Amino acid sequence: MVRKSDALATESVTCLNGALAHLRNIWEEIGIPEDQRLQRTEVVKKHIKGLLDMMIAEEENLRQRLKKSIDMCQKELHAVCQELNLVVYLPEEDCTMLQLEKDLRTRLEVLLKQKKERMLKLKSLKDQDEELCDILCATAYPIDADAVPSLQQLDAFQEHIASLNIEKERRRAEFVETKRKIILCMEELDQLPDTSFERDIVCEDEDAFCLSNENIIGLKTLLQQLEVKRSQNESKCSELRNQIINLWDWLQISQEERDTFSANMVGSRAKTMQALQTELERLEILKQQNMKNVIESVRRELATHWEKCFFSSAQRQEFAPYYDEDYTEELLQLHNLELNRLKEYYQAHQQLFEGIWKWEENWKLYLSFEKKAADPNRFTNRGGNLLKEEKQRTKLCKMLPKLQEELKIQIAAWEQEHHSQFQVNGQNFMDYVTEQWELHKLEKEREKQERQLKKNKLIEEEMLYGSAPKTPNKRRLNALNTPGKLRKLNGTSIANATPNSTLRCATGGSVCYSPISRPPLSGRKPGQPVRTPGYSATKPPRFGLVERNKENISHLNATAMSGASTVSTPQHNLSINSVATTYSEFARELSKASKFDRQSRILNSTTSNIQT
Repeated sequence: MVRKSDALATESVTCLNGALAHLRNIWEEIGIPEDQRLQRTEVVKKHIKGLLDMMIAEEENLRQRLKKSIDMCQKELHAVCQELNLVVYLPEEDCTMLQLEKDLRTRLEVLLKQKKERMLKLKSLKDQDEELCDILCATAYPIDADAVPSLQQLDAFQEHIASLNIEKERRRAEFVETKRKIILCMEELDQLPDTSFERDIVCEDEDAFCLSNENIIGLKTLLQQLEVKRSQNESKCSELRNQIINLWDWLQISQEERDTFSANMVGSRAKTMQALQTELERLEILKQQNMKNVIESVRRELATHWEKCFFSSAQRQEFAPYYDEDYTEELLQLHNLELNRLKEYYQAHQQLFEGIWKWEENWKLYLSFEKKAADPNRFTNRGGNLLKEEKQRTKLCKMLPKLQEELKIQIAAWEQEHHSQFQVNGQNFMDYVTEQWELHKLEKEREKQERQLKKNKLIEEEMLYGSAPKTPNKRRLNALNTPGKLRKLNGTSIANATPNSTLRCATGGSVCYSPISRPPLSGRKPGQPVRTPGYSATKPPRFGLVERNKENISHLNATAMSGASTVSTPQHNLSINSVATTYSEFARELSKASKFDRQSRILNSTTSNIQT
């Protein structure tokens, strides 16, 4: 394919030839000689050649400039790529000089722009770094400010600046908080800043304070010193308050007088401490004047802690000064030492003692329910109390073994840790619990025996003197509504009463069989005295007969309790054989009563030994 430029060049040559031919025709027509034609042709030649040479020179100059620009762009591009840590740009091989120069120049402009941006960012980061280093008194970030940083270096520098900002905020917050605490401590201690460092902290602007590590450490050290001093003052004030409260209690200071001093019972400032010391000195003087009362108050408190710690009598007697009557300062000091020791002992084992107290309270409640269970009046059951008591009693029966097991585990762990025995009232806790159950069991047996003895004594008295008449209740009447066994209440006598007629005993409801026929109480005439069974109504009972009846009963008791057979003895047409036959069941009851009496004496002896 022919280029347009080549065709245009051919056309230019044709035009030039045509122009020269036209010039020759003109010269021919004019008649210019040959030598002039040669001159004129030479001029045309020179003119055309000069024009072409000038054009060629300009184009050559353009080519040289392009070459120079290409070389320069390549050099700069190479340098910039090295500064930016980029791969050297390689142009295409088939491109012309103009295209090559344009590509290189465009690429160079892009890289130079990146270089400028990086340098600006580096400068900004350097400025931030210098500012933060001034505030934090830190070392500047190690980076060359003249070299073009890489993207990785800029990212690392930016992360460093971010960490410095975080550190600055942390130190700022720590400084502000520490400063607040220092000012508070100084106010509580009534202390003013003495050193220049303390004045810089308290008085200067927060932004002007250097947040260096040394200053932060100095802040913490100063705060620790002030807190130690404040803690010492608080401890001293607390000790003074405890002493004052103890003396108030021992001296029985009125509540009104305590309230007037209540403003000084909080805080630890110098004036508060001074007021506490003054009050303590005043109370010490009162204590010296009332030493006996003070020691007695301490002893009462000591006894309270003995109870709380379950100390036995032997453990209490080990503190001999408790029984000293010489009321001196030394005796008071000994009591204070013992009281403080008991308080520390109780605090160290408070959890165990609270568990034991809980068991004790539940045990007392259980005993109260047991006592109520033996009360016959509880069956009135007003308001559902009987059901409530039974539920509570059942709950306690389940709770007590559970508490015992928990305390057993805790005490075993404590004994394993301290390598000593944990005692309650001078003995092992489980032994103490077992003893309480045994005492409760023995007490129930003793009460049962007492009831049985009382019942037997009542039966014996009824045998001697007869039972008092009692109106049977409806249920008993309905149950025993049998002819010949109920006393008529309409004025007629019990005609068919037998020696085994029924009598009511004092216990109410139980039926006793009397061996002696008794005249009906309702069958006597008005004004006629009640006759003793077996005697005349007009004659008083004979003393000898009554005594013989007593002897017979005593003999009956002796034979029944010894297990021997009954022996018949004549007695006013009644024999011991008939009595023993009629009261064989009663003899067995008396035998049981004698056994219960012996067990009761053994129980009382055992109880006294245990208490001792």
